[in-house]
Amino acid sequence: MNFSSLFIFTFEPMQTFKTSKARENILSKIRKGLGGQPLPMPFPDVEKNMGNIYPVVSAPEEVFAEAFIKLGGKFIFCENEQELLYNINILHENRGWDQLLCADQHLLKLFQNNKMNIVEPADPKAESADACITGCEMLVARTGTIMLTSKQNMGRVAPVYYPVHLVFAYANQIVPDIEDGFAALKKKYGTDLPSMINLTTGPSRTADIEKTLVVGVHGPGEVFCFFINADM
Repeated sequence: MNFSSLFIFTFEPMQTFKTSKARENILSKIRKGLGGQPLPMPFPDVEKNMGNIYPVVSAPEEVFAEAFIKLGGKFIFCENEQELLYNINILHENRGWDQLLCADQHLLKLFQNNKMNIVEPADPKAESADACITGCEMLVARTGTIMLTSKQNMGRVAPVYYPVHLVFAYANQIVPDIEDGFAALKKKYGTDLPSMINLTTGPSRTADIEKTLVVGVHGPGEVFCFFINADM
């Protein structure tokens, strides 16, 4: 056996290794710092003023109104249907409209029952009308979107053809998000879904012309939403 190829290990008691003087100086400063007083908070009163850390949940109509107005829409709150009629009448007088159409049969009856003759039944032949009133399927709170479909009377024409679009909606027509709106449509129509579902988010606008934003090119230049604080 060739012992020159063997390594012999001997075990000795564990030794305590000393650090260098410079290293020891640094460690001692760290120990001293850790043992001292903690640093003061930069803003000591911040926790006192925080209050409730959970966000305040706004009502759906408030969320919708904020998003809708940011997009250039005009939101009008109505406590009931009588207030809706009053507000539309005031708007009609202020604008001096010659012809105001209405594509919703329920609203037409309300005007007739209250002997208000400022609106006419919507007619595709009335090409020069100033504005048109329609109902809607849903209001999407998060995006400020109005959902319209071809199942509504003149659903393909009334919301897009005239310079001003007036939409009225009830409290139970607001949904949180777009997917909730589609779920509501499926529940309402089942397998007979409308052939066209239109998501209107503010007035019509485009930047195709020399990259300049122009409003009212492919549809209404103004969109009003009259919200009725009652269920349909």
